[in-house]
Amino acid sequence: MMAGDPAGWFARVDHECKEREQQIRIWIDAWEKSVLENSPITATLPTNWPTLPVGLLSDLGMVLDQLLCRYEADKDGRSVKGAYSIPAKFVDIVLSDEFKNTNNIKKKEPLATISLAALPPGFRAYAEQMNKAVKEESDFSSDYENESDKTKTGIPLPFSDLAVSGGILPDRMLRIHAERCNDLELYQKKEDTTRLLEGLQLLDSSELAVYATRRRLLIVLIKLGLVGSEEGKISRLDAELILENNVRCSDPLQDEWPWNEKPKLLVSKPPWLRIKDKFRKKSNGSDLRKQLSDDLRNITGSDGELRFSTLKGNVNLYRLYLERALQIVQKDGKIRMIVPDSLLREKSSTPLRKLLVSNNQWESAWSFSDNQKIFPGASQGILVIGVIKGGETEVLTSFGPLEIEDVSTKNGLSSKAPFLELERGPWSTWTDASWAVPKMPRDPNERKRVLEAIDELADKPRLSEDNWLNGGGESIRVRVGEIDQGDDDISNWTLESKGIPLIRGVHFELDDDKVILNHPAYNIEIPENSIQRMGSLWSGEKIPVKGRRIACQAVINSNLKRRLLWCVVPENCVLSSSVNYLQLLKETCETLKEEFGNLEYGLNTLVEQLNSDVVNIWSKVWAANNNINNYEIASLPFPIPFNASSLSFKGNKTEI
Repeated sequence: MMAGDPAGWFARVDHECKEREQQIRIWIDAWEKSVLENSPITATLPTNWPTLPVGLLSDLGMVLDQLLCRYEADKDGRSVKGAYSIPAKFVDIVLSDEFKNTNNIKKKEPLATISLAALPPGFRAYAEQMNKAVKEESDFSSDYENESDKTKTGIPLPFSDLAVSGGILPDRMLRIHAERCNDLELYQKKEDTTRLLEGLQLLDSSELAVYATRRRLLIVLIKLGLVGSEEGKISRLDAELILENNVRCSDPLQDEWPWNEKPKLLVSKPPWLRIKDKFRKKSNGSDLRKQLSDDLRNITGSDGELRFSTLKGNVNLYRLYLERALQIVQKDGKIRMIVPDSLLREKSSTPLRKLLVSNNQWESAWSFSDNQKIFPGASQGILVIGVIKGGETEVLTSFGPLEIEDVSTKNGLSSKAPFLELERGPWSTWTDASWAVPKMPRDPNERKRVLEAIDELADKPRLSEDNWLNGGGESIRVRVGEIDQGDDDISNWTLESKGIPLIRGVHFELDDDKVILNHPAYNIEIPENSIQRMGSLWSGEKIPVKGRRIACQAVINSNLKRRLLWCVVPENCVLSSSVNYLQLLKETCETLKEEFGNLEYGLNTLVEQLNSDVVNIWSKVWAANNNINNYEIASLPFPIPFNASSLSFKGNKTEI
């Protein structure tokens, strides 16, 4: 690895110091020493540590954040290579947007004065009236500047973070405060900073993270000239005592809120971690995961009600942190939280979205796609939500897809960023009140086409509901292919193969806007070493399905032109677990024969409908991720094909 490679530097630190907790303590000590002595950190680090690359010298706090992320990943048994911290620049963007209209300090030019006695008698009464108005405005301004719920620099209090980790959010907030303090007198700066520190409510369930945050914030306060022995600065001892009281180790999900007052503003980036991914390194990890799930599901609040109402599916901790934040923040308080953008569309987040819309004012959502690389190493999109506690949502402003040029560390979100206003009525109709947020394209013409497609299909019956295809009988079911891709009876197809074709997702291709099934059993021109031949032969005992089926690939590349690729799969083959298919009813197939002349034409008509541009647009804008889940297919709108005349369904329903 190159000497300037940050990832390589962390790997070499692991080689020199294997204990990750010790790495963190050594780094903090060296950082503080460099600040106190006003010397480069390279001079205060141990001599056996590798040379710090330039990319890390510019942000010493990021090094601490990354060391902590690696420590937490290793403790859980996850790979440290996939551990990443939130970039300081992105935190600055979020905070700048939140605080851009909160600065109470306004520079005022001194007013010119003139004696009333020098004015003509006719102007004296008018001047006295103006002086009275100016005095009342001044008194109002003075009262505003002394509001109890924010500092003079405009930081709402109390300010909270439920997952403070290494303290990056309060660190960057202090820098904004310090910059605004330049317009204050020394005694005002000290008073306002003290008030800000006393208004912090910072939590983390890790004792090491709490230790690191206290040390980091003290270092930053010294660096910013807010703590020291000079006049107008808070003493180090006082700062340490305040931070010890206001940065606490507590589990925000299971413990009670440790402060009497609730926060006015909560900004946080909670853990993006599924419960099933915790405790992997523990020998009794399975038991610990089960115990944690049970504890979270059964914990109750002071009112005796279950604390978490949104525990659904494969639980990701960030969803619980968001629900807990809604309980903790005071009424009309604000939450800004950085979460995965899958929150906007995944089915398991439906209860949480309903809570955001029905019991709170969900104001804004910033969406960044995964290709923006906001978090180095992250493979999913980023979402920043803004919520006011209480009331209900009438309009949500969804910004996106955003690019890094749409935001800045000075002003936050640009006024030119693309957005969509989701009004409660139409929004509810679009989503059957699941409050999913569509994934909009950036191009204005494409956005218009998407909205037209949504309006066209929103009121149509879903594939799994009563529709023209099942005639009010049993619904069509979506199934996963019968062969697991890790099965030992799967081998590569050769030119001499005479086995059973195994259809995988890779065999569905787009050829000049037409979906084809490119499998070596049906296309002898496929090269011998092609990916289509790899793992496409089945030699197991399972009997191949005789009837034709309608199927599509289950995993896709997000950059493909189409999301769903549907084909009629030939009989006498088997489907892998990377393929979904529709389980039609026998009576439905008989009706298709009657309606379209033969079953093959009928099935191809259905495929044509499923591959239509309008259905493809729908599937893309409501997709939560690159996995095509069964529920996504089941919820596809299914209008009657243009070439279907009068479909009649009769008799008992029998699945095939």
